[in-house]
Amino acid sequence: AGQESSMATARLQAFWNHPAGPKTIHFWAPTFKWGLVIAGLADLNRPVEKVSTAQQSALAATGVIWCRYATQIIPINYNLMSVNFFVAITGLYQLARKNGLVKDDLVKK
Repeated sequence: AGQESSMATARLQAFWNHPAGPKTIHFWAPTFKWGLVIAGLADLNRPVEKVSTAQQSALAATGVIWCRYATQIIPINYNLMSVNFFVAITGLYQLARKNGLVKDDLVKK
């Protein structure tokens, strides 16, 4: 049990001291950006006529751009990459709904 505890402590310390860990903005900015994903998921219940094409296009584009960026920086910021992947997916899905590529009844309650 002592060895497992020291391994867990070492992993927690490595996470804490990571260049993109919780002591940096590189952790907190993407963490708070998950709010955009939650808002995008909540918008699935919004009537498709009220979905903004410009807004969803901007979200999809920035999601794709920043997802790629997160893989090119050193160290790779997996938190930034994952949140932007989901921002892009929710934006693209909303655009698909808006353009009639997805049946709207799939997201109804």
